[in-house]
Amino acid sequence: MTAIELVQGDITRQSVDAIVNAANSSLLGGGGVDGAIHRRGGPAILDDCRKLRASHYGKGLPTGQAVATTAGELDAQWVIHTVGPVFSRSQDRSELLASCYRESLRVADELGARTVAFPAVSAGIYGWPMEDAARIAVETVRAAQTSVEEVRFVLFDERAYEAFARQG
Repeated sequence: MTAIELVQGDITRQSVDAIVNAANSSLLGGGGVDGAIHRRGGPAILDDCRKLRASHYGKGLPTGQAVATTAGELDAQWVIHTVGPVFSRSQDRSELLASCYRESLRVADELGARTVAFPAVSAGIYGWPMEDAARIAVETVRAAQTSVEEVRFVLFDERAYEAFARQG
């Protein structure tokens, strides 16, 4: 069974095998977690992302999917990029959010990663309500068939940390 750990802090400071990036579909950097990972990880991450765009992902990475690159200067071997869905009140997109976690763990398994740090995917600029984002994240990781030994949810602030902590 995969151990789940909660940490309040900066995901770019985590010493793990793989850090998950809440990326945008362009894979070319952005704000929030995405921007922080690209800034701290350095140009090698962007170089790998450009190669992915030039080959398999010419139209960008689809929502709910995941792909890995180098971690550059981060204290990890890989960055696993996943594109979370934008929250919608008129359409249930929770399966796409769950897919981000499942697909990231699938990629981690392919890489042989044993420790993975996740942010709260889609709970920032994409507007997903934090309580629901936490529920989906924790339930999905608990149900996943994975060789990953530890999933660390790295939450930026106390509100996010508390929402994840309430998931038991």
